[in-house]
Amino acid sequence: MSTTTTTSGSGTPAGNAPARSGKPGVSELVSWKAGIGLSLLAILGTVLFGFMSNSKSAGFGIAEAANEAASNVAAWVTLVLALLLSAWLGYLWFVRRRSGQVPGWLPAATVAAVVVLGLAALGVAKVVRITVPSAAIGWICAVVLLGLAGYTVYLTQAKRTIPRWVGGTFAALFLIGFMVWIVAHGNDAEPSISLAGLIAGSVTLAVPLVFGSLSGVLCERVGVVNIAIEGQLLLGAFSAAVVATVTHNVYAGLVAAAVAGALVSLVLAVVSIKYLVNQIIVGVVLNVLISGLTSFLFSTLLTADPEGLNKPGRLPPVDIPFLSDIPIIGPILFHQSLVGYLMYIAVIVVYLGLFHTKWGLRVRAVGEHPQAADTVGINVNRTRFWNVLMGGAIAGIGGSFFTLVSVDAFSKDMSGGRGYIALAALIFGRWNPIGAFLAALLFGFADNLQSVITIIGSPVPSQFMAMLPYALTVFAVAGLVGRSRPPAASGIPYVKG
Repeated sequence: MSTTTTTSGSGTPAGNAPARSGKPGVSELVSWKAGIGLSLLAILGTVLFGFMSNSKSAGFGIAEAANEAASNVAAWVTLVLALLLSAWLGYLWFVRRRSGQVPGWLPAATVAAVVVLGLAALGVAKVVRITVPSAAIGWICAVVLLGLAGYTVYLTQAKRTIPRWVGGTFAALFLIGFMVWIVAHGNDAEPSISLAGLIAGSVTLAVPLVFGSLSGVLCERVGVVNIAIEGQLLLGAFSAAVVATVTHNVYAGLVAAAVAGALVSLVLAVVSIKYLVNQIIVGVVLNVLISGLTSFLFSTLLTADPEGLNKPGRLPPVDIPFLSDIPIIGPILFHQSLVGYLMYIAVIVVYLGLFHTKWGLRVRAVGEHPQAADTVGINVNRTRFWNVLMGGAIAGIGGSFFTLVSVDAFSKDMSGGRGYIALAALIFGRWNPIGAFLAALLFGFADNLQSVITIIGSPVPSQFMAMLPYALTVFAVAGLVGRSRPPAASGIPYVKG
């Protein structure tokens, strides 16, 4: 929904959309999408968290330390470092804001430092359980949500830019209110869940989604739509299981998974880039082909000799010294398998490569304007080819999670459509590695929450939680929670002429 307004005078108008012109008498398009979207969510939150709240309390358990002495030291060190980092980042944010040059990473880094500071404080205080009154918290969240939505509408009406903190604060409060509301509706007199277990399970479930979404980022940033992520994950899982079993080496299985994912991408690249076949059709065909192929091989070979072909073993979890002893966040983030740590490395490397290297500049140029990239000497199709291969290798590593970490055997279609969920995370994350990572964590959180609410007996249908991330993706694509635009040349083959 949009309205056209006219400005006069020397003031420069601002709104959700960039101003077309600051000259008097020039029409501008002011978007009401954010105001309408947040208002609808605020009304929903008021109904759920306020009017549908009950008198129960909601409990959130925090995991106790495995090593009390080590966790004490880690908690104090983390508290001091997080305090210093929060103060420095806050000061840097204040100074940069006065000069009008705030880098995009600074607000997020400041918020992350403050969150770590709070968690470290809980560890120092040895808090093992937090109990809150659901009705009071629900109404507080509802009132603040309505206030933020009203503020957004006011800024839009005044043609002023909506600060990023508004959306971030709104999302955090909605999540808090939602969690308290769900837990309070459990069957027990004082229902509670393990918050640390919920988050740890969410990170684990998000691992293949993160790898799949990073594969999509690498491909779409050069203009190739990678629908074949599902096939890359599935073939990676199959190859990891077979090779690890035959060689009796799980690390060989991990390498085989990367190679298998790259082979799927090789077919995608050759057919769509060289022969200009529709990329979406090629991706769908590859998914169906690999699903049928792996199911056939599983039924004919793996089930006939499971001990010799389908007993790969598992990658053991590894604790990082000191970091794994940090209360709350240590066991969640730093008690991972090799695939989990590779996930962190892949996110950082892809982000820095895309936005802070000459290679990344060329990749983004190919995805946005291949003709212009060609004129400055960049080989467009070769760049696309290699990026698609890298994306496939990354997705293949994500597929190894199913057979080397999650379970120790391959089964039919065990990827369970997570390649398509990774595509949704890619869109929700706005084709950015960090955004895709956070979106994948959200999807993993929703997936894990389905099991939790079933255990505590909450009347909220688990199917509702399953659809929630997709509903948020629709909001993101529609622009209700911000602008979401793919690379301009995504899905368009390039013919040099």
